[in-house]
Amino acid sequence: MYDPTVFENLKVAFENQLYDLDTLAHKINIHNRTDQLDLAVLARKFTLKFSLVHYPAVTVEVILNSSLQELADEILEAENTDPGCYLSLRVLKFVEDLEIQCELIAAILDAVWEGDIQHKQTISYEFGQREADYLHTIDIDFIPKLTEENMSEIAGFLQSVLDMVEQISEI
Repeated sequence: MYDPTVFENLKVAFENQLYDLDTLAHKINIHNRTDQLDLAVLARKFTLKFSLVHYPAVTVEVILNSSLQELADEILEAENTDPGCYLSLRVLKFVEDLEIQCELIAAILDAVWEGDIQHKQTISYEFGQREADYLHTIDIDFIPKLTEENMSEIAGFLQSVLDMVEQISEI
């Protein structure tokens, strides 16, 4: 009998919660979904990209990753291991005032996630269009690995994501 992996269980839990926020609660609009298997390194990656209904200009992507090592530890029931997945977010927003807006966003990230993350803010623009808005990419990596023990926390986590995106949208 097929026994789903930690990655599969967490992926389905995230999908269910996010699609409920889209179709039932009408809080988000889902724009894209990917489910990838990298055959070169036998890694799994799931992404789901969405925006808030009332703030469509800011998009966020929930990213769940699992490596071959995690899968092997789980299937082989390796001792002294705790198989799980790595969770990250990618937020995209256009900004005008780099110094002020980036500082405000960093403060929001620190307040919402209380140090359980590593984050990087990247600014880009199209060559020749420097006078226009800058694309601000915020990559957020969550430090503790997710396991099936975290399943009951997904709804609360996603509410924190929605709150964070709303705050970032208002900057």
